[in-house]
Amino acid sequence: MKMTDLFDRIIKDKGPLGKWAKQAEGYYVFPKLEGPISNRMGFNGKKVITWSINDYLGLASHPEVMKADAKAAAEHGMAYPMGARMMSGHTTFHEQLEQECASFVNKEAAYLVNFGYQGMVSAIDALVTKHDVIVYDVDSHACIIDGVRLHHGKRFTFMHNDVESLEKNLQRAVKVAETSGGGILVISEGVFGMRGEQGKLKEIVALKEKYNFRLLVDDAHGFGTLGKTGAGAGQEQGVQDDIDVYFATFAKSMAGIGAFFAADKEIIQYLQYNMRSQMFAKSLPMAMVKGALKRLDMIRTMPELKEKLWENVNALQSGLKEKGFNIGNTNTCVTPIFLEGDIPEAMAMVHDLRENHGIFCSIVVYPVIPKGMILLRLIPTTTHTLEDVAESIAAFSAIRNKLEKGIYKRIAATMM
Repeated sequence: MKMTDLFDRIIKDKGPLGKWAKQAEGYYVFPKLEGPISNRMGFNGKKVITWSINDYLGLASHPEVMKADAKAAAEHGMAYPMGARMMSGHTTFHEQLEQECASFVNKEAAYLVNFGYQGMVSAIDALVTKHDVIVYDVDSHACIIDGVRLHHGKRFTFMHNDVESLEKNLQRAVKVAETSGGGILVISEGVFGMRGEQGKLKEIVALKEKYNFRLLVDDAHGFGTLGKTGAGAGQEQGVQDDIDVYFATFAKSMAGIGAFFAADKEIIQYLQYNMRSQMFAKSLPMAMVKGALKRLDMIRTMPELKEKLWENVNALQSGLKEKGFNIGNTNTCVTPIFLEGDIPEAMAMVHDLRENHGIFCSIVVYPVIPKGMILLRLIPTTTHTLEDVAESIAAFSAIRNKLEKGIYKRIAATMM
């Protein structure tokens, strides 16, 4: 067979999303939202109601947070501490943040990581060997999928939030583990970020004694938004103590950069000495560490932030249901709107939504979701108002009417 230049394939096949780059770039993908992070921001020369910012508790532009960030940056710059934490980047404040995160989610210890995606990939790689078996939800986030791809042992997926499917795959996993001498790691999300459904953690935990597995939970969207104190989906479902390794990111409710794992002290120490992404990466800058300490303190001491968030969530979701929209089975802040149509229709519809109705939300299409489906994902925040909600629901009703009448299909034909 004739050898080819590696880039020949890349130039010819740009991938399922990349093939739309000419029509989409700068508007549908890689858009530029401008101005202070809030419920209304600048886009394409106009103000739009913004439903695509993961700033659940409105901390991104909160005056107290911005003051703390500015003070920390002035004191330390953005470089300190230099080097990986094992070598030269370890500080008392990193330890303090870890201790406070662990206490907040009711775990013995915690370990900071620089980025949630990178951290999850690396943690999965560290936790299992080729003798172990991974069983994970088929709808898991891409960071979990990529972490599982590094695994040299057996792995099984169970149907999304399907406990019967999970148990069948656990039975398969037990047979493999008994042969290999390994263990079993089950992975779920506290909140599935596209559909807005909580993972069935309570039901999963109920199977632990029977199948002797360990449970890793990615609670990126649950941390700060669910549970009595905001400690996440495990607290919401009453099973936080049964989660063996808990993960949350600072990029959602904390409106920052970084993430952490929380577990028993011995497990956290193991991760500290075996997670390659942290062993060979620069330490989280001090400005971000001190900023995270301020944010966490506000989550602990200002319950009104979460209360306002849920006032907006309930108004949005109940309003959409009253208008007959399909928002799936969400039981979290994440609010999906499921519509039927192809990618060109979705592009025409979103253009109308942004240009004529002043609404900016995330659009999700194949290959993230099945062909023929359009998902508009809304992220309510504390900064939204009930007026935002009413105006947006009216806009969604208008575009749904056009979609069902085939208007966007005709517009798309012209656009393409």
